[in-house]
Amino acid sequence: MAGVEYEVVDGILRINCARWAIAPSIEDSDATMAVVIDKLLEVKDADRIVLIEARENEYDSEQTRLLREIADAYNRILNIDRIISLKNLGPPQCEKLFPKRLNDLQFMVLQLLRRDPIAAYMQTVKMVNNNKVLEKTAPFEQKVCFTHYLDSALIPIKQILEECTLIQKALPILHDYQPGTRDIYRELFSPIVRPNFMLTRLMLNIPKGARMVNKYSVGNAKIEIYKLPNKVRHLYHVIPREFVLSEEKYTILDSARRYLSAHRPTEAESVEPDKSREMFKNLGRDLVRDIATGMNVSLTADEIEELSDILARYTAGFGILEILLADENIQDIFVNSPIGRTPIYVTQSDFEECETNLMPTMDDAESWATRFRLYSGRPLDESNPVLDTELTVPGGRARVAAITRTLSPEGLAFAFRRHREKPWTYPLFIKNKMFDPLYAGLMSFIIDGGRAMLIAGGRGSGKTSLLNSLILEIMSKFRIIVTEDTLEISVPQIRTLGYNIERMKSRSVITRVETELPAAEALRTALRLGDSVLVIGEVRSVEAIALFEAMRIGGMSNVVAGTVHGESAYGVYDRIVHDLGVPPTSFKALDLITVCNLLKSPDGLHRFRRVTELTEVRKNWKNDPLDEGGFVNLMEYSAKEDRLKPTDVLIDGESQVLNEISKRVREWHGHWDAVWDNILLRAKIKETMIDIATKTGRDDILEANYIVESNSMFHLISEQVKKEVGALDSKMIYDKWSDWFKERVK
Repeated sequence: MAGVEYEVVDGILRINCARWAIAPSIEDSDATMAVVIDKLLEVKDADRIVLIEARENEYDSEQTRLLREIADAYNRILNIDRIISLKNLGPPQCEKLFPKRLNDLQFMVLQLLRRDPIAAYMQTVKMVNNNKVLEKTAPFEQKVCFTHYLDSALIPIKQILEECTLIQKALPILHDYQPGTRDIYRELFSPIVRPNFMLTRLMLNIPKGARMVNKYSVGNAKIEIYKLPNKVRHLYHVIPREFVLSEEKYTILDSARRYLSAHRPTEAESVEPDKSREMFKNLGRDLVRDIATGMNVSLTADEIEELSDILARYTAGFGILEILLADENIQDIFVNSPIGRTPIYVTQSDFEECETNLMPTMDDAESWATRFRLYSGRPLDESNPVLDTELTVPGGRARVAAITRTLSPEGLAFAFRRHREKPWTYPLFIKNKMFDPLYAGLMSFIIDGGRAMLIAGGRGSGKTSLLNSLILEIMSKFRIIVTEDTLEISVPQIRTLGYNIERMKSRSVITRVETELPAAEALRTALRLGDSVLVIGEVRSVEAIALFEAMRIGGMSNVVAGTVHGESAYGVYDRIVHDLGVPPTSFKALDLITVCNLLKSPDGLHRFRRVTELTEVRKNWKNDPLDEGGFVNLMEYSAKEDRLKPTDVLIDGESQVLNEISKRVREWHGHWDAVWDNILLRAKIKETMIDIATKTGRDDILEANYIVESNSMFHLISEQVKKEVGALDSKMIYDKWSDWFKERVK
């Protein structure tokens, strides 16, 4: 094809196919394959190929190597001079035997080899076999002709082709190959695809032998999960709506994108992403309508809205990342360095670690890094190679950790910890077997008792999610102050549920932005804001001293709760006292430690989250709580039964924390049976909610709005029953609550 426009940038051969009458696809078009091989003969340093039209088809280094080997083979075969001329095919007396054979050979080499190398190889094999038969059966004086033809031309060509990896890969599947068709090439070539208006590339083809194990939708995007042969990791295959639009819509989007690219959000606008996004969506809606009218393309209102959403996602938004963050089944997203060489990886709730079919580019990474710097006001450069921040997009929230040089020698990389759009609740955790109803009832009782508690565990064990659910068990009449260095707790969502909640953001212990208030100062400020429940996102540094000192001197009269890294109660003590410098006497102000862990199946392939212990911190020790009985478990995880079980200490009413709570309530003081009965009542209510949700198929009744309403009604009904009968009659309370809840969920 004459006049092919191409360029080589950073080892990528980019061929402009905009004016071609043939498909810009190596696997679908023999003419395109011939053009690419011709260009590889000219370009010696390309390790990837991109064919550019309305979409970009990118062939990775492995697929490019297959084509380069064919180009090299073509060049080597051309240099076998004896195939070009009739006189070089054999002695003079053979010339009359070979005119047709020469034509067939030249067609195979000069035409077929570049367009359909597998067919060229099969044709060569056929010619070799036919001429071997003729060599054996021809008259004596002609045998030398066929021998010379085989040894000088056909067999060397066959050997050259058999050295090519493409031919080697094709050999096992040649029995299904029909010369002239392209099916076999669709198995060997699978480009990464992206529309021109996108940065992220996408692998559309499904790997051979993959078996679909699940599928669902996220908005207009289709998600398919595949089990791959001989791999422990699944494939998370996403097909966004923008990859399956008509050519007319691609043209409209590309034209609109070109205009909007010159009007990207300013730095001031980027600090307010919601306003910026809405502005660009409105502008995009008008652009799409005007461009479609100019092209005489009729679009419905829904189609215009769809295209404007896509435009907003790829201009003011975060592109393909937003689809992943909108998937409530995703827990983590990992974008590794060097960007563009490996796909995005995700942790999916049912299939755990998965490889995706998404390949981000450096343009993606640099755009994200710039946005995170602007949103957070925190640096990300070689002097400050770590950035902690948060991200909120339509349908999802996430904590973001970004790294760059000098920490990451291969450049930018990102980790996103996705937060559930709605806060987790105790019933949802019970349904997912994180813990059982008794733990929920016990913690509900303790929270009402206004105790100080920490949720401990390793990374990914569910600490923050459990803290979110704990907040929902606090009566909404209490004021809550939350302090965090990275905004992870669902404060906006909790606020919409009617809570009086205030959020404070402190300086990250990693990035140390001087314009932000240190965590210890933020905590002291929170203590001066009046009598409130205090929630600490994570106890990380020296603010722990101020926190425990406030608890020790009675500075807090309500619930104090937070998270901390630690695999056991003693691990929490070790970190708080020895690493963070809290005096042991101050540590005694802590009442309870819940430990979460990420457990594994025996085969190592699966992980699941469980609360593994609930420990109370007693006060009658001096030097070491482990040696002196300072830690007493109230509940322990049984691996055999896969559940959290109460200890004898709890069942027999020997918990000091529970006894301290009961001392403040006249009806419970000295009456352990009444305390235990109330705990079981709370547990039964949580269990009933799950039973009704299961029977009716309504998981929505386990969400935060129902839980907060149910908790409020529990307290109101308890008050009502006490006035009626003079005591907290558990059966009456449960019956009244049950009647209310069944009516509520109709």
